Amino acid sequence: MNKSPSPMSWRKGDNIAGRPWRGRVRDYDLFKELTIGVIVVGLLVVGLSAIFSSPDEPGVTLKSWAAAAPSDFVATAASELGGTSGTAGYGPPYNSTADASQHLGFFNPQELSGVRLPIDTAQDFVINPLKTLPTPPPALATWTAATAAQQAKWTADYSAALAAAPDGDPARVPSGNYGPVPALTGALLGMATAGNLDGALQNSGQPYNLDYTPTILFLGDGNYFPNLAAAAHLTGDKWGVMNETGNTPGQSWLWLFSLLYQVEPYKSSPNADILVVATMLVLSLLLLLLPFIPGLRSLPRKIPVHRVIWKDYYANR
Repeated sequence: MNKSPSPMSWRKGDNIAGRPWRGRVRDYDLFKELTIGVIVVGLLVVGLSAIFSSPDEPGVTLKSWAAAAPSDFVATAASELGGTSGTAGYGPPYNSTADASQHLGFFNPQELSGVRLPIDTAQDFVINPLKTLPTPPPALATWTAATAAQQAKWTADYSAALAAAPDGDPARVPSGNYGPVPALTGALLGMATAGNLDGALQNSGQPYNLDYTPTILFLGDGNYFPNLAAAAHLTGDKWGVMNETGNTPGQSWLWLFSLLYQVEPYKSSPNADILVVATMLVLSLLLLLLPFIPGLRSLPRKIPVHRVIWKDYYANR
C-alpha cells in the first residue's frame, strides 16, 4: 500500500515562493514612496511641532535668580550659612540629620543608602565659592574664626531682620550685630549676578562636569524657583508631574503617580513619596502576576468588556 506524503514533506516540496503570480499587477513608484515617506512626512512633523509643541522656557540659573529676586537670594544664602535651609536638614544622602528621611514602617531606604553626597551648605554653597574669587572678602576670616554657636546667632539674627525688612530688602535691614553675614551674602550675590557662582558650585576639578546637584539644591532652597513652578502649574496640586509648562499636557502615563498625591492618606503624610512608590510597586506586581492570581485572572470573563469592543466578531459566533 502506498502511503500519502506526510504534512511536513508536503510543506518542503511545495515551493510557494516559486509559484507564478496570477493576481492583479500594478506599477510601484519607489521614488514617489520615498518622497512621501521622507519629505512630506518630515514637513508635517516640523510644521505640527512648530504649531503644537510645548513652550521652550529658558533655563533657570543662579545668575537669573540673583537678577530677578536678589532679596530672596540673600535670604537663602543666609539660611545656607546658618544651616537652616531645606538642604541642610534633608538627611541622607546629603547629611545625617536625624529623623529627616521618609520611611515605610521599619523600612527606611534613605537611611540605608547613607550619606553618599556629603554637603555642608555653609561651606559648599557660600564659603568655598567665595574663596575662588580673585580677592576673597575679608569677612571670610571673621566667619572662620568664630565658634559654631556665634555663627548660628549671627545668621539667625540676620535672617529674622531680613524677614522683617520691607520686601526682604537687605538694604533696608536695621543695624544690628550680624557679624560678617551681610558681607558674605552680599559678596555671594555679586558673584551670582556676575555669572560666576554657577561655575564655582559645579567645579569638581574635572574638565567636563555634568553634575548640577549643588546648583539645583541651592535653587530649591529659595522661593524663586518654587514660585516659577507654581506659576507654571507644576507644584503637584493640579497636573503635577504629568504637566509641562504652560497649558501643554505632558507625560500622561504618569497620571496615576500624580493622582495618589492628591488623595489621603498620601496627601498629608510626611512619607508621601515612599508610600506612592510602594503603592505603584504593588499595583505593578498585581498587573505582572495577573495571569497567575486566581480570581483576578477570571475578571475578563466575568466582566466581558472585550465582547463589547469586538461585538461584530462575537455576533457571528
